[in-house]
Parts: sequence; C-alpha cells; structure tokens
Amino acid sequence: MKKVLAFGIILLVFFSCKKQDEEVTYDESKPIAVLEQFGFKYNDFNVLNDTIKRGDTFGSLLDRQNLDDQKVYDIIEKVKDSFDVRSIRVGKPFTFFRSKDRKKRLHAFVYQPDRGSYYVVDLRDSVQVFKKIRPVKFRTKTIAGSLDGSLSEALQKQKVDVSLANKITKVYAWSIDFFKLKKGDKFGITFTERFIDDTIYDGVDSLKAAFFEYKGKLIYAFPFEQNQGSGKLEYFDEQGKALKNFFLKAPLKYVNITSRFAKSRFHPVQMIWKAHKGTDYAAPTGTPIMTTASGVVEQTGYTAGNGNFVKVKHDRTYSTQYLHMSKILVRRGQRVNQGDIIGKVGSTGLATGPHVCYRFWKNGVQVDALRLKLPNSEPMNKRNLPRFLQQTKPLKQALDSVARLEYKK
Repeated sequence: MKKVLAFGIILLVFFSCKKQDEEVTYDESKPIAVLEQFGFKYNDFNVLNDTIKRGDTFGSLLDRQNLDDQKVYDIIEKVKDSFDVRSIRVGKPFTFFRSKDRKKRLHAFVYQPDRGSYYVVDLRDSVQVFKKIRPVKFRTKTIAGSLDGSLSEALQKQKVDVSLANKITKVYAWSIDFFKLKKGDKFGITFTERFIDDTIYDGVDSLKAAFFEYKGKLIYAFPFEQNQGSGKLEYFDEQGKALKNFFLKAPLKYVNITSRFAKSRFHPVQMIWKAHKGTDYAAPTGTPIMTTASGVVEQTGYTAGNGNFVKVKHDRTYSTQYLHMSKILVRRGQRVNQGDIIGKVGSTGLATGPHVCYRFWKNGVQVDALRLKLPNSEPMNKRNLPRFLQQTKPLKQALDSVARLEYKK
C-alpha cells in the first residue's frame, strides 16, 4: 500500500510541475546536432514554443517576458507598420528566443500565421520585423488502382489527401456519374503535392492527368491552356475532346433518381396515369439545388402542382426548371452561373417526399434530359491540337505504365 501511495505522489508532483509551454534547453556537456529554424540556432538560446490562447494579445505575450509596460509599448509602436499585432489568431504557433542566463531576456519573437510563412520580430540590436516565405517544392505522383468503395476511400488506402477526390469529381462532373461507378472499376491519377521546406506536407496542388473506367470505357482527362498565358485551364480527353458539357448531368451533387421522364406514369398523389415530363431526384430536405448551366432566371414562384419552383433560360434553345423546392434562393432576372445554388430540396406542391423534379426544354418542347446529347463547351481549336497531343503524350504513357504495373499484382 505504501508503494502505491508513494508512486501516486510521484505522479502528482510530475503532472503538477509540468508546464503547458514547451521549453527547449540543451545540456552543453553532451554533443547534439545543431537545430536551426527561422534563422536562429536553437542551442544558442532558451527557446519557448507555444500557441496563441484565447485572450492573448501581442502585448500580453510580451508582458509575460519580464518587459515593463513602456518597453512593450515602444516595441508595439515600432512594429505596427510591418506586423499587424491585431492579426494574431487563437491556435497559431509562436516561438520566443531568449538568453540562456537566469534573466532569460527576450531576443526574438516568431509568429506563424500559416505553414507557408512566418514573422520575425528581432529585438537584439534594434527592433526589426521580417516576413519570411518558406520555399515550396512540388512533387509529381502517379497512382493507379481499382475501386472497392468510394473514390475517397480508394485515395485514403493509397495514403493520398482525400481532397483530391473533390478536384476529380469537378473535372468529371459532366461526363461521369460517380454513383454509377462499380466495384472493380479501374482508375489512374497523376497529380502534384506541395511540400514546405522540402519536408512539411501541404496537400494536393493540382491534377495533371487521370483516367476512370466508366461503363466499360476509359475516360481520360488532361488539363490544357488553349490561350497560352491566360491561366485558364480546361480538361480534354486523350483525343482533345472537351470533357465539360454545356450542362451538368444533374442538379444535385448526390444523385438518386426515383422517377424518370415518361409518356405515362401513375401519379402517386393524384392517383391517375399521366405524362411525367421530368426526372425526379430524391434527397433530404434542404439539400442544395444547382443550376445545371449558366443563364438568366426566367421565373420563380409557386403553383399547386409544382410547389416552389425556379426556371432558368440558358440561351435561345435551352431552358431548365426545378420544382418542389423548400426554399428559393434566386430572383427573377438574376444571372446565374453553372453550379450556382438556386434553391433547396423540399416537398412543396404535389409531392410525397422531398425531391427535385428537373425539367428540360429544347426549342420550347419538354424533353428527356438524360437521353439528350448535349453540346460541349469551347471545343479544342484545331491549331492547338498538335501542342496538346505533344504535351499529353508523356503524361498518358506514364499513367498507363503505372496502371499496367498495378493491375499485374
């Protein structure tokens, strides 16, 4: 019992003496590797690392370093034009470099607003402020595999940042319904990753090339700048055909079709057979509804059958309508861009549950959007095709090579 009590006392003393701040000190009698960061050699200083806490200010941090009020005021006045002292945020890391003697005089303060940069307030000779940008390197990586679930799960298994899945689904939004991909469907992706100071991983930067197996066919995607110097990238397949259609495939990100366009369908509310001139997508109430193409809002309103609805005119040929909304988020005459949120899913009007009925007009006649061959956006300029093929050839070869190795396993 005495041993247990003694052990408990030792633990209590240990944890009660432990500081929240992390002080870095060195035993000079032992040889150690010299750590250098922010332009300071750590073993020349008493170093304190911490993060900004709620209620902290630049002034209060300095106050705790044995500086009198006048000295703190003078420092703030001298740095305010180079370093906005009000910009420090809770949770951001900072470092104090102090003298190694008993007085622990403050020599420098380092604040890191993000992983890519930091501020140095140097107090040694005179008060000076420097903003430093850390060097960023980009590394290209190619992966291949087969789906055994969602794309995010497949990327996670390969230890790739799942944010890449969002980039890919946006690129393929006009040509692939990712909910119709099957287990075993193949994919290959070439992308770049950012590394700060050559060691700190900073996420996925860009998509360089990709292919996905969809309905038995490999659909490639390559970014290409048609007008050199414009910075505008569009995605094309291996033959130079644009992936981006004039219309999105559906007005919701997550697609669950419950009723298709039909000349005759038994209406679940009216209990009669009648034409259904739209496609129903079920989703929870409040799910954002997107306009499938850019245009001008032609109508908004409410009818007993349609409930809350929005109709968008895209050009002289095409219009779309979105029915049964719980909330309308646009007004008549408003210009909207492809993918803009125009309302939220609901069950207003003649509806048995929350969904959006998506209707499509071509030349004033309602048609089945799922069967319509829609036009592509800006096609490849023929003069650019040789440059495109030359640029994408090594990317495709590398992608196919990694894929072949992966599928042989």
